[in-house]
Amino acid sequence: MRLFISLSIILLLVLGCQPKESSKALPSEKSDSWAFPYFKKVDSLNPILKPTESLQFKDPISLETVNWEERNVLNPTAVVKNDTVFLMYRAQDKQGTSRIGMAVSTDGLNFTKMPEPVFYPDKDDMKVYEWNYKKDASQQTNTEDCYFCYFDGVEDPRIVESEDGTYFMTYTSYDGKTARLSIASSKDLKTWTKHGLVMKSDTYKDVWSKAGAIIGELKGNKIVAKKINGKYWMYFGDTSIFMANSDDLINWEVVENEEYKKRISVLHPRPGYFDSRLVEPGPFALYKDSGILLIYNASNANSNNDSALPDFTYAAGQALFDKDKPYKLIDRTESYFIHPDKDYEKVGEVNEVCFVEGLVYFKDQWFLYYGTADSKIAVAVYDDSANAK
Repeated sequence: MRLFISLSIILLLVLGCQPKESSKALPSEKSDSWAFPYFKKVDSLNPILKPTESLQFKDPISLETVNWEERNVLNPTAVVKNDTVFLMYRAQDKQGTSRIGMAVSTDGLNFTKMPEPVFYPDKDDMKVYEWNYKKDASQQTNTEDCYFCYFDGVEDPRIVESEDGTYFMTYTSYDGKTARLSIASSKDLKTWTKHGLVMKSDTYKDVWSKAGAIIGELKGNKIVAKKINGKYWMYFGDTSIFMANSDDLINWEVVENEEYKKRISVLHPRPGYFDSRLVEPGPFALYKDSGILLIYNASNANSNNDSALPDFTYAAGQALFDKDKPYKLIDRTESYFIHPDKDYEKVGEVNEVCFVEGLVYFKDQWFLYYGTADSKIAVAVYDDSANAK
């Protein structure tokens, strides 16, 4: 009897120490409560912007009238102003020159384009960085035999506001050889002042650089640039991700390792994952209580990659950095939250691309705007109404 009781007690103790099946966690599970849980593509409307062959613009450099967005529209940023979403998007003419157009919407979904671009290469101090060096020698027509020969222009804008309501836009200046991250400002989103290269020093001015995502904080429905430890901060790069900081949002310094005087890399590609080939910032980086949320674009390598995706697929993930030390990575999602699965995302100027770049908080929802196959623009939405104040 005592033996039976003893065995029963031991059995109860052993069973009592076993975790319940419903609470068992797989070793690979992570808590990504800091990240956006989803973005739902608006399939009923997408793509929301397509190229328009009829829109014309007299180029101030060539003095020729061009159909400025007949080839592609892609990679937009977005801003909320006066209960209206302003979409600033990259547009290419037939030769591949990129200019930035504007479209407006009162619902975040249906947009009306302005007839001419609001930002473009001009006869100014930035022409040397934004106009293809071959064109001044002899203006020629681009052909499939010379696919990228005359590509140039201003590309891939990202915008935040300053405390005084000035809009600051990072963008890529491309001269046909080197991409250079640049900065401009505006009071009304239509008239812009170019402030030059983000990386002005002799060390970096001719180094390939792109994709400047300034850290901003949500105030009402505006994204306002956030100072951390007395400085503004920016993530940039399209291989690994690097950082720069600034006192005034105009003049920037690359964050370096003091010992080696090299740029610090804060986010890297990962072999075996969807981001095995490269990583690149998406929209602005969002300052939150939990940290700094960076949505980033990534490319899948053609080996040692995520085998569930085609080689070179562009999809997007999320990373969290320390809110007091923006260079310190805290967490990172295991997988992508958006990837090409629609025809217009899979086939275009560049196949298999969802490239996220625009994000706004509008009517208790987050609207994410992205380029599809480098050819069109689409939108996905996260409904945050349950958490709205």
